[in-house]
Amino acid sequence: MKWNNDIFKRYMEAGLAILIVLTLGLAGAAGVLSPRATEREQNETAAENDSTKASQENENKTSASNPDTEETQETIADGQYPIMGSSNITVQEMVDYFNASGEVYPAEELSEGGADSIETFCQMYYDEATAEGVRPEVAFAQTMKETGFLQYGGDASIEQFNFAGLGTTGNGVPGNSYPDVQTGIRAQIQHLKAYATADALNQECVDDRYEYVKKGSAPYVQWLGQQENPEGLGWATGDNYGYDIVGIIEEMM
Repeated sequence: MKWNNDIFKRYMEAGLAILIVLTLGLAGAAGVLSPRATEREQNETAAENDSTKASQENENKTSASNPDTEETQETIADGQYPIMGSSNITVQEMVDYFNASGEVYPAEELSEGGADSIETFCQMYYDEATAEGVRPEVAFAQTMKETGFLQYGGDASIEQFNFAGLGTTGNGVPGNSYPDVQTGIRAQIQHLKAYATADALNQECVDDRYEYVKKGSAPYVQWLGQQENPEGLGWATGDNYGYDIVGIIEEMM
């Protein structure tokens, strides 16, 4: 009887041991006894979600800070230079470009209109252009072409403060005159904007020829030349007029 009791006791102990082993195995598989492993998995999942969210936010920020990126890429692909948009040009780069031309800045004449130095002159171009959303290098390069680096010699004279031949039609017609340098620059830039877009002006209009322009007919510099414009419109009739301006921009930048 004692022997049978011993055997029964051993069987019971063995059974309990097996039951404990099975219980531990099942608990481990379910993660009950591995809280750190479960926590680690949760942290990894959260980190992955945070990374995805951050990536999306960065992409959204990039798109928001560069609203014209897609348009600019399309423009570059088409080989055209847009008149409107943001620019990387600096005032100093414009100053350096003029000085490199070897021409002397006409300080005596232009100081009468409020621009006693090339630095002041370039700053006016930068400020007036950015105020209307026009690229400063476009307006400045056009002036360098139209005036021969401010040396004039055409129908308009320097005292008119007309820097892009506004109103000149040839045969000695002098074109428009303006009270000072800044007004002349503003009129030119507003005229450029009229060709580039149908958007309204941001500043009071001083361009008395603004109303005659078909708005948005020349969004690219190359199309400022009537011969290269698809609609036959544009700023000037000269061959490759807009392309010459783009050439100056490329040299300057």
